[in-house]
Amino acid sequence: MTERAPETVPSPPPSEGAPADEEYAEAYSEGYGEGLREAFREVLSHVGRGHTVGEIRVLVESRIARIRDDVAAKRRNILGPPRRPAWGALLRPPARPRPEPDTTPRLARGSSYLFREDRPHHALTFVSRAGGEYGRIVCVTTNPPDFNGVPRNRVEVLRLALPSPGLAAAEGELDPGGLGGRIKEATEARGGALVYLDALEVMSTEYSLDTMLKFVNFVTAQVARTGSAFVASVDPGTLEERDLRRLQRSFNIVS
Repeated sequence: MTERAPETVPSPPPSEGAPADEEYAEAYSEGYGEGLREAFREVLSHVGRGHTVGEIRVLVESRIARIRDDVAAKRRNILGPPRRPAWGALLRPPARPRPEPDTTPRLARGSSYLFREDRPHHALTFVSRAGGEYGRIVCVTTNPPDFNGVPRNRVEVLRLALPSPGLAAAEGELDPGGLGGRIKEATEARGGALVYLDALEVMSTEYSLDTMLKFVNFVTAQVARTGSAFVASVDPGTLEERDLRRLQRSFNIVS
């Protein structure tokens, strides 16, 4: 009897590394290019909104500090399971839109309000609506806003000075100490004052976080003592979470 030769199992063909490497390089370069495009588009949007050089630097630095969290969130979205379509919502007839309730807090004398928003919008609207109750509005800013419906002769603009080594502050610009003196004078005048502040991020960066918090605590105490009011706007993404919590504790109302 003739013995049959054992059957040989064909070995798999050698893996070709070049196509996989090219695919990886293409995906990486596309992602890198999209990241650059997004970064430049964001910088251009800040320039188009009229930000100063100092403000743009603050915004860009805060954005860089959040890149790791953004990348982690993007990775979770890519790896997460797809959401099931809500077919029921598509088959139901559209509901009639309901008027949104006015959740804007009332402006009480002696109180302080913090609006957390990317751009000073709700805070400006709030001040424009309630500013008529006060003899004057003191605006602490680096870029003076427009209070709709408020006469300009009732608005005192105080510009925050950006410290530069070897250079004195420009005319009309004040450091936090000088700002405090002007606010004290305005709030102690007859009728009090409404203090508006939208330079918290710049103050904490150009001076220090402690300086910004001390300034805020001074203003809140001053308006409480004189029956004035304090409204501030801050971009929550420009502060660390613990620093944002410290800031919020200084205000009566946080929106």
